[in-house]
Amino acid sequence: MSMVLFASVVRVRDGLPLSASTDYEQDKGLQETKKHLKGLSKKLSQFPDRCTFKTGQYNVNFTSSLGVGYLMVCTESYPNVLAFCFLDELQREFIVTYDTKRINSAVRPYSFIEFDNFIQKTKQRYNSPRSLSTKINLADMQTEIKLRPPYQLSAEDLRSVNGFSQHTPSKYKGIAPHQMLEPVTLAGVVSCVLSLLCASLNLLRGVHAIESILQVRASRGGWNADIDGNEDEDFNYVIAFFLGTAACLYQGYLFFYFSVWRNIKSFLALALICLCNMYLYELRNVWQILFHVTVGAFITLQIRLRLPQGKAPDYNV
Repeated sequence: MSMVLFASVVRVRDGLPLSASTDYEQDKGLQETKKHLKGLSKKLSQFPDRCTFKTGQYNVNFTSSLGVGYLMVCTESYPNVLAFCFLDELQREFIVTYDTKRINSAVRPYSFIEFDNFIQKTKQRYNSPRSLSTKINLADMQTEIKLRPPYQLSAEDLRSVNGFSQHTPSKYKGIAPHQMLEPVTLAGVVSCVLSLLCASLNLLRGVHAIESILQVRASRGGWNADIDGNEDEDFNYVIAFFLGTAACLYQGYLFFYFSVWRNIKSFLALALICLCNMYLYELRNVWQILFHVTVGAFITLQIRLRLPQGKAPDYNV
């Protein structure tokens, strides 16, 4: 029979179980599948936000959002779109019922066990197609899954998660950058324009510095002339200008596209901008240095404020 068998809610950062449906099934295969869930729950941060994998006669599906993961086990014949619609409904109810501060401060397992009542009611609805027929637009759900299908985990992925291949690179990590970000704000656009301006100024100064070095070498008899300490310093200035250009452009990239450890990368880019301007203090006045550092700090703030979207796109349930 096609049906949802088990569901749980866990905290992504450490896999702490927050709630789960009451287990009435004693099937050995299902119990073995649930063991996989325990391993998965501790590694959710390494997965894309929507995944599925087949294990025997069961399918395991899960999503993650706002630091919380939602997992479920269903029979292999259960429709994929209904499975993720089920998880989406759990997600929406959980977010409304519990605030982020309370979730992050939870210490004991199953601190929100009362949420089991909602899980059980939702399971009953999704295991009864007649009760869903008037509340779900199947066409819209199928379109959503088609546009952004869940990542299919393999047995190799599962073995790696369970500790049998800890040093094997995770081939699914590259999917994370496709996470959608919140809409762009006016302040974010302004910060990107200013950052692009700083990158252009650095690039122009770097090109001029290269031209200056070439002119000096030419005046000394071509490429075979000895390079003195001043020319070495000029070459270091060129490197500083180009590093500043790269840091500004990379911050623009981080603003528009999701990346793992995005905030940390933006702070490192800001630190590089500051170091480059400190090195170039002899070629720039205080106001120019202050402008470059301020723009770098401004776009770093905008990167931090532009968060990933809080949940997967709506299934129109």
